[in-house]
Amino acid sequence: MKISVLIPAYNEASQIGLLINELRQMNITPIVVDDGSFDDTGKEAEKNGAKIIKHRKNMGKGASLKTGFEYILDEEREFDAILIMDGDGQHSPGDIHKFTKLAEKEENSFIIGNRMNNVRNMPLSRKLTNKFMSLIISGLCGQNIPDTQCGFRLLKKDLVKKINIEFSRFEVESELLIKASRLGSRILSVPIQTLYGQESSQINPFQDTIRFISFLVKYIFKKSAR
Repeated sequence: MKISVLIPAYNEASQIGLLINELRQMNITPIVVDDGSFDDTGKEAEKNGAKIIKHRKNMGKGASLKTGFEYILDEEREFDAILIMDGDGQHSPGDIHKFTKLAEKEENSFIIGNRMNNVRNMPLSRKLTNKFMSLIISGLCGQNIPDTQCGFRLLKKDLVKKINIEFSRFEVESELLIKASRLGSRILSVPIQTLYGQESSQINPFQDTIRFISFLVKYIFKKSAR
């Protein structure tokens, strides 16, 4: 399976070079959307061989994915799917084969990483937030999705073309799953390792829970208005 790797990144200069290096050793040239970083994220990524798209100001993960999707589709590259990875070094390129192997067997699928089989090193606040959000989103999708907030995911090209991203920040993790399920995609999970280092997460459990609830209200209201 031919994949295009997309990495939305914000202030990840200390980690992103190592990730890009590992991907380049696998003959993968990733596309990095530098979302208005004020550190050297873009310079580090480009120096290590990535293709860079830069936002002048921070616009959020959803906006970064939308920019990346549009660029990849406009380029008319020969690829079957887009694999999304976070730029903070928590996703191992060694797990990529799990996504592609499953996607090759399951035609109408959206593959998402599952960190919840081994949460020993996951901060408690994040673990509780993930479980809460995953329970709600699984219900809305009508499918069991153990880790709906995992950013390590693979979407087939045809599915990417059909999804219009409307939310600009971390709500996009849930938005993609709900819209994919509404389009008839099977949401499948693969176990992944999560590499927690000294990096600080861009996710604030309290703020993002509030944002998640706001997203649900907007989504339900929009659906009922149709």
